[in-house]
Amino acid sequence: MPLNKQRKETIQIHVGDIPIGGDAPIAVQSMTNTDTRDIPSTVAQIERLAEAGCEIVRLAIPDGEAVTAFGEIKAKVKTPLIADIHFDHRLALGVLNAGADGLRINPGNIGNHEAVRKVVNLARERDVPIRIGVNSGSIHRDILEKFGGPTPEAMVESAMEHVEYLENMDYHLIKISLKSSSVRNTIAAYELLSDRVSYPLHLGVTEAGTLISGTVKSAIGIGYLLAHGIGDTFRVSLTRDPVEEIKVAYEILRSLELRARGPEIISCPTCGRCEIDLFSLVEKVETALSGLRASPKIAIMGCVVNGPGEAREADLGVAGGREQGILFKKGKVVKKIPENELADVLIAEVMDLIKSRKEMVR
Repeated sequence: MPLNKQRKETIQIHVGDIPIGGDAPIAVQSMTNTDTRDIPSTVAQIERLAEAGCEIVRLAIPDGEAVTAFGEIKAKVKTPLIADIHFDHRLALGVLNAGADGLRINPGNIGNHEAVRKVVNLARERDVPIRIGVNSGSIHRDILEKFGGPTPEAMVESAMEHVEYLENMDYHLIKISLKSSSVRNTIAAYELLSDRVSYPLHLGVTEAGTLISGTVKSAIGIGYLLAHGIGDTFRVSLTRDPVEEIKVAYEILRSLELRARGPEIISCPTCGRCEIDLFSLVEKVETALSGLRASPKIAIMGCVVNGPGEAREADLGVAGGREQGILFKKGKVVKKIPENELADVLIAEVMDLIKSRKEMVR
């Protein structure tokens, strides 16, 4: 049984054809790090993200040239696209006319009241949701002075100001994010906000860092909130190829038994008892199976102490011995295999299993 508390029921909105909130699956997002004005590179990265399982992609829109490019990109891809806008409401109007599926804005920095109203009116006309994105580094000075810094309470007050601003314009297709590079502040802010609103929440730990530090911060911050029933969609932020963000995201979801995509590989850290090259074996199998949508459980173990037990609990598994390994299927010993054939045999067995289950492969 999952550890998770019952997920809070939020208002459901749609970003393109992806439902967010309500009883919809928790959606995985990322953001391109190409220059949006470079159409071929951006399209290629969106397609790579989609292949990895990304369901919504956000693009930075710094100027009018990027608005024009956004429209061309939108025509070339199927993945819903969110436009990230700052400072100029005309950019928001432009991407809405170009077919944006969502906007990420801070209503306080894109223009005066009339400018915001123009954006809201067009978003309402196009049935396009707006994400209010509050970062700890973008809180108004008066709120910072009131709370003595970018505290969780300050982040929530900033978000609520923006929410009320849009609600006063009778606009309710709202999604909210509160991001800090501090895991503790991120968690506290979302807990406070979740008690105050029923809008869907987009989770994330901003500027989380490199592959290792960013993965750890995101797994703890996002994982904690999801386990406590908070959150409807999220992005893992890494200083890395954004495809890596998607891999980490699905591992977070898998670990909480919320969603699964791709094979689950269980492998031991190795010790002095290991008598095969387990590192190379795992790497070869993982690389060959990357991109699969089906999610069989595969155990790759280095010795006969814990190996057979773990292998028996998996759909497929191998337990290593001296220059060989034992293949298991659903807990039953099938045969011994020479070490140099282990990877190829296991990969073939996984593909056969997926086909026998009639699961979608890619």
